Amino acid sequence: MPQIEILEPQTRWPAEFAEIGARLRGALGPLALAINHIGSTAVPGLDSKDVIDLQISVAVLDVDLLKPGIETAGYRLRDGDWRDHRPAGYDPDPELWAKLMAAAPEGARRTHIHIRVPGRPNQRYPLLFRDYLRATPASAASYALIKRELAARHADDVDAYYAIKDPVCDLIMAAAEPWALASGWSLSPSDA
Repeated sequence: MPQIEILEPQTRWPAEFAEIGARLRGALGPLALAINHIGSTAVPGLDSKDVIDLQISVAVLDVDLLKPGIETAGYRLRDGDWRDHRPAGYDPDPELWAKLMAAAPEGARRTHIHIRVPGRPNQRYPLLFRDYLRATPASAASYALIKRELAARHADDVDAYYAIKDPVCDLIMAAAEPWALASGWSLSPSDA
């Protein structure tokens, strides 16, 4: 596993997402209900690991249905039973947190592809998180400081990094929820 390193914002990140998203859109066609740029590289001005995170929304998590398109686009589905971190107070039904994961092959541009079902809280979470940070630069700046401090202390320990980062993200989401109501926020259409 590579060492965790947080970079200053890179102007190339949106274009890299656009290229990856277009490739996946072409390979998956209507199976991809939406393809969205998520994570820190999707927030202008936010420090981030140099990894493009994106979310593909699909009607059903069916490996046999999705694998050919993912592979045609040059990626591979990762083995395992994947579930997102469940924030405190959210519905504990494990199906609501299920997802598939895909990644680039060794040596290619680091990409994390999260495949989720629309209407589930794990599909909504990264979109609201992203949009809240885009709308509140002070929150984004504080989040960047936390990530830099975590990386300075846990660069070689991904488990420790995420054991702290996930609850911090949940605190941000606690502020994002009332912001969503007050602003009339709604789920984003596809970015690709």
